[in-house]
Amino acid sequence: MICLTGDLHHQSLGTGNQYHCDISEIQVAQRYMAMLREAGVKVTFFISGKAFDQQWDELQPICDDANVEIGGHNYSCFTPSWWHRFWNKTTGNYNGPMWYQERDTRRTIHAIKRRTGRTITSWRNHMYMHGPNTEQVLAKCGIRICSDGVRADATGPMWHPAGLFNFKINVIPDHEHIYHAERTRQWVYQWVQRYNWSDDYGSRSYPVEEWSEIALDCLHRNEERGAISNMLVHPITLYLSDRFKSFERILDYLSGQETVHLSEVHRHAVTALPATAPT
Repeated sequence: MICLTGDLHHQSLGTGNQYHCDISEIQVAQRYMAMLREAGVKVTFFISGKAFDQQWDELQPICDDANVEIGGHNYSCFTPSWWHRFWNKTTGNYNGPMWYQERDTRRTIHAIKRRTGRTITSWRNHMYMHGPNTEQVLAKCGIRICSDGVRADATGPMWHPAGLFNFKINVIPDHEHIYHAERTRQWVYQWVQRYNWSDDYGSRSYPVEEWSEIALDCLHRNEERGAISNMLVHPITLYLSDRFKSFERILDYLSGQETVHLSEVHRHAVTALPATAPT
């Protein structure tokens, strides 16, 4: 069982990927979605609330696709950054105080509901930014499963007593481990040194062809150990890397496997809970 996910951001965020791309991030996602549709592969897209308010014309064809589940990805993706740097410096919590986190979550949920009519239950914070109040805030707002962070040995969702599941990514992520856009070898080296950065798959980045081999190996290993794969692919990252050429090999594999939405993973996990646990 494989849960393919992706993060989509409003164009006004002005990310490095967006700067290097010849079309908008949502337009890239449209092309990516066409590939998934042809292969019959499901995907959960975590989308910023601002994208629904600013780019609905581009987003609507994606959201209307039956293979797509929508999840939340914050409203403005932690902007303005000075606000979050202030809270990180003063409290050690980049996400900000609970009242702010709840406002951001509800604003995102309402933006999605207003455009699509859907009530979301899945979430991923921008940059996987998971604070001490994340579970409590998300559960209060009706989110049932959150996919923040990376854990190579994760086998599936883990219940949190605040009232929701956490399911970390257990396939090597793309953005942090592929050379693309501004992420040249020199840029990555300096960034890793400056922040002493690493995740469960180390600190290295790879050409996209080599990353694809590693990602496929992760998927095979998860299948062998009976783990549900939680795979993150940013459409714009794979587009900038080689116009999806390497991703086609991954898609060939995914098309022969059972792919599920994150909400389906949640329903599967609920059946394994003790009868006394709330759902």
